[in-house]
Amino acid sequence: MERISLSNSAFEGDNNTYLFSDGPETVLIDTGDWMATTREQLESAFDERGLEFADVDRIFLTHWHHDHCGLAGEIQAESGAEVHVHADDAALVEGSDDAWEAMYDRQKEYFEEWGMPEENQAALLERMADGETTVETPSVTPFEHGETFSFDGVELEVVHTSGHAAGLSMFEADLEGERQVFSGDVLLPVYTPNVGGADVRVDRPLEKYLRALQGIVDAGYDRAWPGHRDPIADPADRAQYIIDHHEERSWRVLDALDRLGPCDTWTVSADLFGELEGIHILHGPGESYAHLEHLEREGTVVREGTDYRLADGVADELARTEAERWELEY
Repeated sequence: MERISLSNSAFEGDNNTYLFSDGPETVLIDTGDWMATTREQLESAFDERGLEFADVDRIFLTHWHHDHCGLAGEIQAESGAEVHVHADDAALVEGSDDAWEAMYDRQKEYFEEWGMPEENQAALLERMADGETTVETPSVTPFEHGETFSFDGVELEVVHTSGHAAGLSMFEADLEGERQVFSGDVLLPVYTPNVGGADVRVDRPLEKYLRALQGIVDAGYDRAWPGHRDPIADPADRAQYIIDHHEERSWRVLDALDRLGPCDTWTVSADLFGELEGIHILHGPGESYAHLEHLEREGTVVREGTDYRLADGVADELARTEAERWELEY
């Protein structure tokens, strides 16, 4: 297995595609972005190994985001490769008009629900329209959690990890005597993947993402191969770090409501992240919403229309917690 690093139009760092070419089959996990420069880079990497796109037999996609599946259609057109993706993401990857219209409609509903100002909505919708492309989309073979695939002496097992995206999945494999995992955007070495905004189809996104992270902690993988940047030598430690990060963010959300009083998601987002630009106009309130919704179900936050407030007694608990922190620090 070889990791090939590819540039992209996203902010998480270079994408990874993983190439298996030591046996009769040539297999890819993720394909990189749809940009022409990304295609050139992947073609060059193939050429250095005496391969071309026509040699690819199978493609496994971690999820529908274009920086992971962008070239799948073009590679399939040249090779006839079978493209596998989780059933929840299949329609988006295939470019179904109905699936994309439903996505856009849900996004617009959330923009209103979150209290996103009209000028920010316009900027975001313009950005998303600019990002639309006529890229060739593949036909796909859907998979489900727990399915296994074998090729060239390798067995991949699907681990469905919804949160960042509805169909986001990891692939477990025993490689070089180690239990390893191709973690896609579930586990990244630098950024914490967005939940709430990156895929508005996901119900209870933070709950599901935290469950996925706990699964990584419990699994005890020896190594993770992420969708972006460098391999992760201690996946459990990184997953626990992100769990703790979200715990801290929840406290910050509660603190914002304590200071600001009842307010909508956009106001909480502005308190957490400040002024946002580009795709972060979607990700900031999306992440804030994921936390507010999670806290509402835990009973620490109450929703009234589009506003949220602290549940009775929570302000006193926050004051006690802050006093305890102050004593520990000083």
